[in-house]
Amino acid sequence: MDKIGKYEVVRELGAGATSTVYLANDPFSKQPVAIKLINLKALQDSHQTKIFRKLLMTEASLAGKLSHPHIVKILDAVMEESINYIVMEYVEGSTLEKYAEVENLLPISTIAEITYKCCKALEYAQNQGVIHRDIKPANILLQGETDIKIADFGAAVIQTDRSATQIVGIGSPAYMSPEQIEELELNHQTDIYSLGVVMYKLLTGKLPFDTDSHVSTVYHILNVEPPPPSSLRRDVPPEMDAIVLRAMAKKTSKRYQTWYEFSRDLVGFFKQAVPEQTEIFDTEKFDTLRGLAFFKNFSDVELWDVLRISKWRKASDSEQILREGESGRSFYVLAEGTVRVVKQGKWLCLLHRGDCFGEMAHLADQDFRRSADVIAKHDVLLIEISPNALASATTGCRYQFVDAFLHILVKRLTAANTRISFLEAE
Repeated sequence: MDKIGKYEVVRELGAGATSTVYLANDPFSKQPVAIKLINLKALQDSHQTKIFRKLLMTEASLAGKLSHPHIVKILDAVMEESINYIVMEYVEGSTLEKYAEVENLLPISTIAEITYKCCKALEYAQNQGVIHRDIKPANILLQGETDIKIADFGAAVIQTDRSATQIVGIGSPAYMSPEQIEELELNHQTDIYSLGVVMYKLLTGKLPFDTDSHVSTVYHILNVEPPPPSSLRRDVPPEMDAIVLRAMAKKTSKRYQTWYEFSRDLVGFFKQAVPEQTEIFDTEKFDTLRGLAFFKNFSDVELWDVLRISKWRKASDSEQILREGESGRSFYVLAEGTVRVVKQGKWLCLLHRGDCFGEMAHLADQDFRRSADVIAKHDVLLIEISPNALASATTGCRYQFVDAFLHILVKRLTAANTRISFLEAE
């Protein structure tokens, strides 16, 4: 096969009973894409075909609607009698399936980071009115060490579509929540439960209920408490046990009520249970950005973009970060700590957590000489962003930076006018 619609086929990526996935090129964007070509004729009866087509229509309806760095983008869809296919962004890497086996388990901190990113992606989806309903390792793609993308929204419930009829019994039984098995009305907490099961499998290589039949699995999900992951993997700390078991609570009243609660406990895990870390995990970086005044108007999607384009580093007490008269166009946001601003040997001011400095060099858009020294007071954590990196950010992210710079300039002009008025009054 050379072409599917306008797309030029490169090679087959994989095949299943009802679909084949191809790597292809988009002739207009010149970008690689993944195309899921559906074979409805492979289904056994008209009822099966009707259900499967409904799932396809659900997934196709999300084209262009879910735009998040940790969700596979659906770019295009064609649903016709003669041909049915869905076009998605191409993601290099593998699913989490191979890391959910005993002989190939990931470090616990990596699992926590992956889970945090899943939480944020599914929180975004919930805010768009979408409940996934089929969270499992096979539907989570891993790029690099911890970058993930959630795929396959075919089983999703789109809550904003009042006319849609919910298809029950869809999903992978081992990862289904009790309310999903009982065919009750679902909300985002069903995805929270399923993600808890994914964590369990990634931590231990085992499902929480290792049974020999579907009926037994269903019984255990509804009636039996799972053993803690630490009973199967000794190095799982109590904090991680508590997170997994709360996510998997049978009663929704005892389960995490929100994705925010779930993600906050994961942040707490890094702060309490990984005290000797040498690197700063994305989980902590994102949580830090969300708490800084400079980024208060950025959306979660825009903050992930900030994370992508920024460099983070620590500066020790009295370290000179910027030197008066030197050239440079990067700007900085203080993630932690305080710095002194000194001009010609005279102290000007202190800058604290959430403050920005060096932005004038960026705004000048030319070779710029720094107008003051900036020196660390005690140890500080810096977020550095270069002009080239910012240029690669999304339009929305760049707009938020401009807006933040304007607020800083207004604040500083107001402070300068106040000082001038004070001096004139003397």
